[in-house]
Amino acid sequence: MRRRARQRMGQRMRQRALLAAMIGSCILAAAGCTRNDVLLQTEPAAQVPTTQTGGVLETAETQPAASQPSASQPSGSGSQQAGEADADSALALALQNAGVPETDIYNVKVEGDRENAIPIWQVEFETDYGDYDFEIAREDGSIVGADYEVDEEWLDALGGSPVDLEGAKAIVQGKVPGSSAEDVQIWEEGGDGRGRYEGELYFNGIQYEFEIDPATGIIFDWNADLRE
Repeated sequence: MRRRARQRMGQRMRQRALLAAMIGSCILAAAGCTRNDVLLQTEPAAQVPTTQTGGVLETAETQPAASQPSASQPSGSGSQQAGEADADSALALALQNAGVPETDIYNVKVEGDRENAIPIWQVEFETDYGDYDFEIAREDGSIVGADYEVDEEWLDALGGSPVDLEGAKAIVQGKVPGSSAEDVQIWEEGGDGRGRYEGELYFNGIQYEFEIDPATGIIFDWNADLRE
């Protein structure tokens, strides 16, 4: 009797141990399955939409570059049409026409104005050898007015080359694009010791008057006046 009881007790203990082992295995298996499920169910990071422009890949989050002025978007002060002269180009045109280097000028003034109902730039500057005043049409950059006089004492210091009447005509024509040297009226004046060429030209509605130094070819007196 006792022997059978011990056998039954041993069988129950083995059954309990086997049951405990099975339960432990299931727990471990369940934990493993849960961990794998978590890994499998993890969603990839959200993809940022992309676009491709001009061969460059850009994300939707890419910040746009600072806007640059386009051909139709004016820059600087006021609108400017194609071919219209701004303040800087007006000054450059005046310097080129006067034959004056920018390094020589001071007290520069460039202001918007009107002349005979034409919008212009009034350009003024000074040098050690003379004061200069130009009126430049804003629409196309043409010079519609000018007035300057170079002090004669500076003529030799500024240098140059001697010119005859024909050479003087060519100098004047070069300052008035589109004109012809044949249209330049010129004559020689003397009596003041140095001599000079004086003359005039009427072209494209503008009356030009000038004085040229024969020894240097420098225009030391120049006046342009728009006539209606």
